[in-house]
Amino acid sequence: MAPTRELAMQIEQQCKIFANICQLKSLCVYGGAPRYDQQRQLRQGVEILIATPGRLLDFLNAGETNLNRCTYLVLDEADRMLVSKHNSINHIFSLGYGI
Repeated sequence: MAPTRELAMQIEQQCKIFANICQLKSLCVYGGAPRYDQQRQLRQGVEILIATPGRLLDFLNAGETNLNRCTYLVLDEADRMLVSKHNSINHIFSLGYGI
């Protein structure tokens, strides 16, 4: 999880290099992009999900995904996200999705 779409997109670029080698599907979801396209790709299944907190919450609250099979949750710039006014991170943790 990354605090901004720009950072999430940078992470996705680097992730794809290694994910392709390992034949893993990755997806980056963030606000400001068409939700439908992201939703469609998410439904097809991914092993690595890179997300901004707000868009991840959108998909969790809509029941379009869950974190039940989440093995690792990596927070990039966690300090920045934890002191945010909206603090989506704590909300994600409070939902109790098996993390």
